Amino acid sequence: MIDVDGYLARLGVKHPGPPSAEALRQLHAAHVERVAYEVLDIHLDRVVPIDAESSVSQILRGRGGYCYTLNGAFSALLTALGYQVTWHRAGVQATGEEHAPGAGRANHMTLIVTGLPDQDWMADVGMGDALHEPLPLAEGTYEQGPFRYRLRPSEVVPGGWRLDHDPAGSFIGMDFESRTAEVSEFQARHEYMCTSPDSEFVRTCVVRRRDASGIDSLLGCVLRRTGTGSFNRVLDNSADWYGALADVFGLTPADLGPEDRDRLWRRVHSAHEAWMASGGFLQLLRQRPRRSRQPQQ
Repeated sequence: MIDVDGYLARLGVKHPGPPSAEALRQLHAAHVERVAYEVLDIHLDRVVPIDAESSVSQILRGRGGYCYTLNGAFSALLTALGYQVTWHRAGVQATGEEHAPGAGRANHMTLIVTGLPDQDWMADVGMGDALHEPLPLAEGTYEQGPFRYRLRPSEVVPGGWRLDHDPAGSFIGMDFESRTAEVSEFQARHEYMCTSPDSEFVRTCVVRRRDASGIDSLLGCVLRRTGTGSFNRVLDNSADWYGALADVFGLTPADLGPEDRDRLWRRVHSAHEAWMASGGFLQLLRQRPRRSRQPQQ
């Protein structure tokens, strides 16, 4: 059993009562707003376990994680609250990638919630800059704040689904299987993404947080807002960087001692300087932050 009361306190919500679509939406929105998408451990050369129990413990310590951790922990919370929820292998199509890789890549794990009246749901608190609330598991176009998503049958995963991301997002889309998956099916890819020099997470320290009107991102030393109040800002010292972790993303990692914090900052800043020298920041500035729009009535 997990500490449900502790987890709900971490999300800043009261016990939602019996399973319902409305309670699921409340829990999902609170999770993406209060628990950051982050890969700090990767930049300290740590490969954290991704079983549900370990993931819940990490979140209760005040930390976040990326898809396996966030969705794994969220599924445990939902299960403890009486929801029927399953894990599913997924493949994210990166920006610039011509063809969707299919769910066999397993570089993402998403959730399906069943058993609620009239509708199954796709829940995913582990994409960083995508869903604020769960989506009905039905073909359609869905607006959440200034962003638009499309859910449709996958063209590369038989019987599976495809989520097309908003053009302002950090990736093109994601295909996932209908078949239920186990934690072992993600372990190899998890280790690759945490250790390979070709991994985007090894190359760049990423922190993200979604809210109802936009997305806050920390990419290396660049603090970026997409949606309402868009901006780009360089944080060029450790005090400002750690201040943003706390103030914007709610991350005050008590499990990082002074040596860890210094080592993390030096690694992030060194990578940022190399990126700046390559013209990376100029390319980012050319990507004009998306302005918010009013949802269609």
